[in-house]
Amino acid sequence: MSDLSRIDPDMAHAISELLPDGLVTAVGPEGLVTRINKPALRFVGIPEAEIIGRPLAEALPFVDLAGRPWWPQASPWRGLETRTGHREKLLLLPNGCDVLVTARYLRMTHLGPVVAVLLGLRSGETRRRAEAGQAAVISTIAHELRSPLTGVKGFSATLLRRWDRFTDEQKRLMIETIEADADRVTRLITELLDVSRIDAHRLQVHSRPVPIAPLFERHVGRFAATGHDGTLTMDVQVPEVWADPDRLEQMLVNLVENAVRHARGRIELASVPGPEGTVDIRIDDDGPGVPPDRRELLFGKFFQGRAPGSTGLGLYIVRGLAHAQGGTVVIEDSPLGGARLRIRLPAVRPLTPDSR
Repeated sequence: MSDLSRIDPDMAHAISELLPDGLVTAVGPEGLVTRINKPALRFVGIPEAEIIGRPLAEALPFVDLAGRPWWPQASPWRGLETRTGHREKLLLLPNGCDVLVTARYLRMTHLGPVVAVLLGLRSGETRRRAEAGQAAVISTIAHELRSPLTGVKGFSATLLRRWDRFTDEQKRLMIETIEADADRVTRLITELLDVSRIDAHRLQVHSRPVPIAPLFERHVGRFAATGHDGTLTMDVQVPEVWADPDRLEQMLVNLVENAVRHARGRIELASVPGPEGTVDIRIDDDGPGVPPDRRELLFGKFFQGRAPGSTGLGLYIVRGLAHAQGGTVVIEDSPLGGARLRIRLPAVRPLTPDSR
């Protein structure tokens, strides 16, 4: 039951003007609009004179995303007597405005007729941006998957049709290319799964003491084996870190590959003591560096500002993995002149009651 007699309409309208959201009030069996606050006028883009005093369905002729009139579906005055309103829904107006609409139906008595309808309005721009972002993600994923799969399909089809025409060396080259493209697809899928786990806070880690020197040595050896120009050196001042070994390896792979893409000739790996029982793992390069105002952007999903050829997921995943292990990762200036990616992780296992 709603005791509307106690409500001062002028006071209620004055308060509604202070709200960040739009509010529209329609009363009586005809649903005539009696009040609309300024945020609502801004959201709908219709002059107040064309709204006040008109039936709600005529003043605000909302349609859904399929183009169907919304008021016959909402039906405040002719619907079920148990209905109390509608949850938020994205609707459109004939002038092209998209608005997020909620509705509340007020009755003087239980199961009595609707005497007033309150509409809450919000701009649909944020929802549209989110949908556009999701579309961009899907487009990026499709592009990243299509490119290697096209290579796999092309080389495998060529080998099947013309196997006898190629030399062993040519066959080996094409099979190696197929393997590399398959690895690229596998890595992208792995990254997408990691992103979904990070977003859902379901990323599992199994931390334990991890020796740092063998980890660095693998990257130095891999760098030398791939024939990159320049040097990759290591400096192990702290021998161990408390981390998940697989996740730590995954972080370093992303960060070292990032450094290789941008370094002019020098990359350095280092583990040094951090503050308050932590270890800093640093990856320095002598590349162009990253301006301070763009550093946080690089940790966003699918941000490609520094490496147009990448998926833009690497640093987002690295930060998620660091947080899951009780650590942090930041971008700083490097003494080499480029960028420093610094991972800060626990140095020792936290004490538990059983270990004291």
